[in-house]
Amino acid sequence: MTTEHSLLFPSVHAVQAEPPVLHVCVTCRRGGPAMDCPPGAQLLERLQNLLDAERLAGATPCATLRPVACLAACDRGCTAAIAMPGRWTWLLGHLGPEKAEDILAYARQYAASAKGTVMPSRRPAALANMVLGRVPAILYNEQEES
Repeated sequence: MTTEHSLLFPSVHAVQAEPPVLHVCVTCRRGGPAMDCPPGAQLLERLQNLLDAERLAGATPCATLRPVACLAACDRGCTAAIAMPGRWTWLLGHLGPEKAEDILAYARQYAASAKGTVMPSRRPAALANMVLGRVPAILYNEQEES
């Protein structure tokens, strides 16, 4: 199997040591006015609190959080992107701090999937309209190498 082939078609049986990365837009304000702690920052804080609780309970956190300044989906905020080597990267929108638990449930499903696809029927109901787009896995790998 060529290196290019393995990047395009990762092994279904490959074991991932690291959890997915959840990039959360901390500037998202859901179309509202500028504020000190916009809903995107509130979402990041809520997710961090939940992941910290997982650690305290002795569990391995289901995601790694990375704040970002903008994901360019301002009219669909709060937004986040979930990514993992060898899997689709998904741009997610219509989020908020009230959906944090469901986002982490989705992150667990994403991590357990072979290619990064979680069918709509398997997602938490609160996330029914969250998918804004997806990016092929190969682009994620190229970004990591540069």
